[in-house]
Amino acid sequence: MVAEDDEKQAELVRRYLEREGHAVRIVGDGLAVLDAVRHREPDLLVLDVMMPRADGLDVVRVLRSEDRELPVLMLTARSTEDDLLLGLDLGADDYMTKPYSPRELMARVRTLLRRTRRPATPEPVAEDPVLRVGELVVDPDRHEVSVGGRTVECTPGEFRILATLAAGPDRVFSRQRLLEELHGFDRYISARTVDVHVMNLRKKIERAPRRPERLLTVFGVGYKLTDPAKAAARRA
Repeated sequence: MVAEDDEKQAELVRRYLEREGHAVRIVGDGLAVLDAVRHREPDLLVLDVMMPRADGLDVVRVLRSEDRELPVLMLTARSTEDDLLLGLDLGADDYMTKPYSPRELMARVRTLLRRTRRPATPEPVAEDPVLRVGELVVDPDRHEVSVGGRTVECTPGEFRILATLAAGPDRVFSRQRLLEELHGFDRYISARTVDVHVMNLRKKIERAPRRPERLLTVFGVGYKLTDPAKAAARRA
């Protein structure tokens, strides 16, 4: 169940959850959450703090007072330590602040479902979440990137673009397609946002950023990620 009164955010979360095989129900206010949970308790509740009629903190307080043990992952624009600790003290199982990476949110959902042993139906097919393109390794669960064993620090936007490209090596992604992946956690987004992220990524993962071998431009179309060793072998 996704409790979020922002329709765009709710649809974004729904899309990612459904890709992983989860059945999703969206609820738009706190009192409706309580009614829905009492009627048919979900396997997991993704709960926004700022909602009409009853906020997320009140919802958690009531659910725990009723001895309901469903896992709760809270989402909030509040980022102070006091807010975070209050949510956890009331009984939330995990906490993410906005803006957030949808891929990281999915990793948190998988972790909570494993921990509580209440898998969604149908359960997603188990697979290695780590993405590898030659010496480039992207780990969505740990939010880590490395090249040839060297750790690379990425911003959330850079990481999302790299993870998207790494999930489809040699596939060309248009700028518009990559731009869509940034909605929900990049504060300032424009047509140039993707190009700036790509430029910064090349400085981090390429031996010669001005002559990229991994993150390539397909002129007039977009970008793709490739394995330089395989590309060299094909040319040979």
